Amino acid sequence: MVKPSRARMRSAVLLGSLLALLPALPALAADPTPATEAPGPLLRADSLMLIPAPATVQRGQGSGITVRADTVLQAEGEAAQRVAAQFADLLARSGGPRLVLANAAAKTGSIRFQIVPTFRDSGESYTLESTAQGVLIQAGNETGLFYGATTLAQLATGGSNGVLPAVQIQDAPRFSWRGFMLDSARHFQSLDEIKRVLDAMAAHKLNTFHWHLTDDQGWRMEIKRYPKLTEVGSCRLPAGDGGIDPISGQEHPYCGFYTQDQIREVIAYATKLHIQVIPEIDVPGHATAAIAAYPELGSINTPLKPISEWGVFPNLFNVEDSTVTFLENVLEEVIELFPARYVHVGGDEAVKDQWEASRQVQQRMRALGIKDEMAMQSHIIKRLETFLEEHDRRLIGWDEILEGGLPPQATVMSWQGTEGGLAAASAGHDVIMSPVGYLYLDYLQTASPNEPPGRPTQVNLGKLYNFEPVPAELAADKRGHILGLQANMFTEHTRSYARLQHNLFPRLAAVAETGWSTPEHRDFRDFLARLPAQLQRYRAWGLAYAQTPFEVGVDYTDDRAKNTVTVSLANPLGYEVRYSTDGQRVTAQSPLYQQPLTGKLPTTVQAAAFYQGQMLAAKPTIAAFTAQSLLSRRSDELLSCVGKKGLVLRLEDDGPREGNRAVFNVDIFQPCWRWPQAQLDGIGSVEVRAGRIPYYFQLAHDEPKRRFEKAKRAHGEMQVRRGDCSGKVLAEVPLPAKPGADGFVTLRAALPKGTQGSGDLCINFTGDTRPAMWVLDEVTLGK
Repeated sequence: MVKPSRARMRSAVLLGSLLALLPALPALAADPTPATEAPGPLLRADSLMLIPAPATVQRGQGSGITVRADTVLQAEGEAAQRVAAQFADLLARSGGPRLVLANAAAKTGSIRFQIVPTFRDSGESYTLESTAQGVLIQAGNETGLFYGATTLAQLATGGSNGVLPAVQIQDAPRFSWRGFMLDSARHFQSLDEIKRVLDAMAAHKLNTFHWHLTDDQGWRMEIKRYPKLTEVGSCRLPAGDGGIDPISGQEHPYCGFYTQDQIREVIAYATKLHIQVIPEIDVPGHATAAIAAYPELGSINTPLKPISEWGVFPNLFNVEDSTVTFLENVLEEVIELFPARYVHVGGDEAVKDQWEASRQVQQRMRALGIKDEMAMQSHIIKRLETFLEEHDRRLIGWDEILEGGLPPQATVMSWQGTEGGLAAASAGHDVIMSPVGYLYLDYLQTASPNEPPGRPTQVNLGKLYNFEPVPAELAADKRGHILGLQANMFTEHTRSYARLQHNLFPRLAAVAETGWSTPEHRDFRDFLARLPAQLQRYRAWGLAYAQTPFEVGVDYTDDRAKNTVTVSLANPLGYEVRYSTDGQRVTAQSPLYQQPLTGKLPTTVQAAAFYQGQMLAAKPTIAAFTAQSLLSRRSDELLSCVGKKGLVLRLEDDGPREGNRAVFNVDIFQPCWRWPQAQLDGIGSVEVRAGRIPYYFQLAHDEPKRRFEKAKRAHGEMQVRRGDCSGKVLAEVPLPAKPGADGFVTLRAALPKGTQGSGDLCINFTGDTRPAMWVLDEVTLGK
């Protein structure tokens, strides 16, 4: 365990109450070189402050009514009355007044909900007409009327002060599947947290909740016939200090599962919000928790237990008839609970090493006349599909189910890219697009040092928004097989609800618009202009959305000889940036940032992103530069020594069990940190603050990529190189047996005399990275 790092001022976001304490430091002068920024928000003339953007908008003359607490709310029939009540609740939660459903009709100034049996479309469409006389929302069914209600709730909030526009809206979704997957196996969410996610999904017109309930790290669904699945499979011991009670010193397992009654409660809640709930029971891989509970299901004789490691495990269900019967029995209980037509059976990342090595599996394959292990997986998937078809259900699997031959009625969820979806749709199968490079929300959304643990490879808001689910190469007569899209949230690094909210929002707003709005109605700059109104609603809901996309990123170069620093500022979404260098709080009246700023050290810059005079992040960014601070770099400011050959993750420490933990950027294939073009003139040493964390990764066939230098001493060495990271060692110091009492150790390596000039500086630690590895927290150049 290492304790959280000391505060660093270069790019930290500080509390507003601290701003008045900052002294006025030397001002930064504008550099003549213009800054380059992302294209910012630009509202289209016909746009309303709605997300997702509706299909057809026709503006009227003047304005509509102003929604007040005394506005009359009317609905005809029980279904419409249910929707009206949901509208009243959403309006109040979004910052509007609390309306009450009226018994008597009002002549003018009212809001009316009406289901029309002869409506032009009985799906999810609706119409909304707003005039000075009132509002009328119509649909062919309760679902369409509900979506009209969410639109009206947005029109009446988000800074509108209840003043409605005069407008006619005709609206319907582009895709029938607008989904979000939540992984409750790696980290567990409470029922209240799941309901809050469902509330937010419904407010964005998302209609499918894919619930990932089983994996190597935990089995989260009660199965009456097999109680050990939750008695054994729902608990694991967190790695390192995270699994130890700090008071008693005893093991403290991480446990949790949903009873069948709780699952029914979630499904009932989602149904009222017009969201279908799709369960996932992973087969044949991601099965460690199930095999730990019932060892006879496994492909090896070694006892297993759920563990807090991430990655691809080798453990597969075996291929015996009794194991398939077990899976069918589990699915029977799943079907009884989940009314949705679809059941997801996984099928991904099932490495076949255990099957290849198992005499019993090979004998079974020969008896069945199956040629290879991929075909064996396909055989099991086809049996499960037949079982599901017999129970009026359809099978969905990740795109690996294509590899051994696709069951005839299977639906493919294409995650490895769009290629699997293209192949499946071309062959006449239904597809949900969910590619990892665009729709995985465990990938970080900015390069900010304030991002939580996750994959530093970015899925930023623009990349996600601009994803097109229908491949251009797909034949026109096959495009109907693309049912829609789905964003996925795997939770290896998401151990708190606050972190989950950060990862989901505002990115789910972009998913919603891509799923609902047609390409001609999607415009990212227009979306950015509408997003601040949605942020106001988030705040009213108490939703802790990510601040990092709305912060100001700070980049800088320094000239040690001149004692100056040049600072570049940019908001990652291209919103305008205002700044201050005189110690005063940055406001909408502060100077507009247009080009890099250069100044003498020491100096401080405050900056914030604004839209229409409103600061977008909760707090401004404050970056303080001194001659000493410019001699240090955090791990997130360094690069991997091996570039794209490595796998950089943003990892947190293993402890404390609760609360904040230190966070490090680490290449888990080859932990080595590179400071590009470090200036070594006048530098006599390299000082590294380092910690030690468990190596909690299962790498499967990527294991050969894990490399380290053999240690020469008992506990290894820290090595410093210059230029070529695999070249001659410039300096070396021995590592201790363990870090100090604070969880860190400071290592100082003296550089050879005469070291000077600029060049890459590489730092690594020798010795096996398993079971624990040293990680760099911060490096400082010493005189």
